[in-house]
Amino acid sequence: MDKLRLDTLESWLWDSANILRGSIDSSDFKNYIFGLLFLKRANDVFEEEVEAIMEQEGISREDAEDETYFYIPQEARWDEIKKHTENIGIALDKAFAAIERENTSLEGVLTATKFGDTEKLSDEVLQRLLRHFNQYSLRSADLYKPDILGDAYEYLIQQFADDAGKKGGEFYTPRGVVKLIVELIKPQPKNRVYDPTCGSGGMLIESARYVAEQPDGKVGKNINISLYGQEKNLGTWAIGKLNMILHNFMDADLRKGDTLTDPKHKDENGELLLFDRVIANPPFSQGEWWGPAESSIEVKLDKNGKEKKLTPKYDKEVVDKWGRFQFGIPPRGYADLAFLQHMIAVLRQDGRAGVVLPHGTLFRSGAEGKIREKLLKADLVEGIVGLPAALFYNTGIPASVWIINKNKPAHLKNKVLIVDASGEYKEGKNQNELLEAHIEKIVSAYDAQGDADKFMRVVQLEEIKENDYNLNISRYIDTSEPEPEVDLALVQENIRELEEREQEIDEKLATFLNELGI
Repeated sequence: MDKLRLDTLESWLWDSANILRGSIDSSDFKNYIFGLLFLKRANDVFEEEVEAIMEQEGISREDAEDETYFYIPQEARWDEIKKHTENIGIALDKAFAAIERENTSLEGVLTATKFGDTEKLSDEVLQRLLRHFNQYSLRSADLYKPDILGDAYEYLIQQFADDAGKKGGEFYTPRGVVKLIVELIKPQPKNRVYDPTCGSGGMLIESARYVAEQPDGKVGKNINISLYGQEKNLGTWAIGKLNMILHNFMDADLRKGDTLTDPKHKDENGELLLFDRVIANPPFSQGEWWGPAESSIEVKLDKNGKEKKLTPKYDKEVVDKWGRFQFGIPPRGYADLAFLQHMIAVLRQDGRAGVVLPHGTLFRSGAEGKIREKLLKADLVEGIVGLPAALFYNTGIPASVWIINKNKPAHLKNKVLIVDASGEYKEGKNQNELLEAHIEKIVSAYDAQGDADKFMRVVQLEEIKENDYNLNISRYIDTSEPEPEVDLALVQENIRELEEREQEIDEKLATFLNELGI
């Protein structure tokens, strides 16, 4: 039998979405399809492993099942589920709960999606889905390459981000943006890499891909990297966990929860863990970001006796026991620099961070302006890369990449690398795209760390200070084209020639009119 190739796998998985159309909202397709994909893959690998153990050790099937790395209980076996003709959704929910019970690292991942809601999914639709997923074997021996499922999974994540429109930005950062940031911060073998808003885990997986290409990037079949992440949205966290497993990162440490109010990665003393590389695309300009302040809003009566909620004063009410906001408390309406300060707090002294933030963080005044000034004075900002507009699913506004370095080399002290990459994109119908050529141009210029006309400058902190610590890129890189010089003498000569020509035409016209008797 031919091995399953990526294009076949992609179209097969996308066809499963067509079975669901009309039953559930398209933004929810991914949760159901990813769950079934995982269940089929887990079953096929389990069977493959059991057969291999039986053959190698000459033991019974029952004994071999007890020696598998990833155990599938009886009620979660694919052949068992296929027997059901009614209440199929309930059987699937029980199967996923049983797998979580046997494999505690998956607790809350598979049961995040409920298949048993018959108002959403009828037995007929679920039967069609099971028959569809039964078409191909997902055993490792039947796949074109071991991590092909991870690639297909990423394809689906992107397709569902397209399908979900604005919601897509909550769980997916376009691949070009991810690759750009990874190549700018350059994770290394043995690094601990962390994403505080990890979504479906794309930035972590791209970091691992980058490390795999480096000398000593692999130890045997395993990539020499440790991956950590946190995600607030339960459904998105579950997708991220499955994404890691399908890419063979079983040990990736993805936690669920609000990173700003409840960071999960701590050591035995309760101190925040530190990382070699931190990478993120936080939600742009998230408002009301400090949960404790929002959950205890005071209400008072106005002069007319009506209740009025008092707006929390974040500069007084935000108290962080981990001391992350050393450079100032961001305003209630913009969490951007709260995420940035969290990333700085968990970065090792020789670490680097890369984060996508909206352009407003470069120039907004008030509390954000003061934070930006302190960050620059502390010489933490290594570089700013201005991105094109319309790259992201959840907004059309342009964004920028901030590169943070706690230990700048001597030649970059008190300097900031500023790149205007706003023109580097392929125009799309709904969304622009960063291609490999654009990424290569940006990274090459950034790594060269020298001036490039109308594209990049190495800007002294003194100049930034003269601009009141405003980092608006147009203040430092002039991309306008000079007006052409006008030769007045030549213009006058041209006018004189045109006037003479006009007089000749008038004389000829008068002659023709006379001949016609007009």
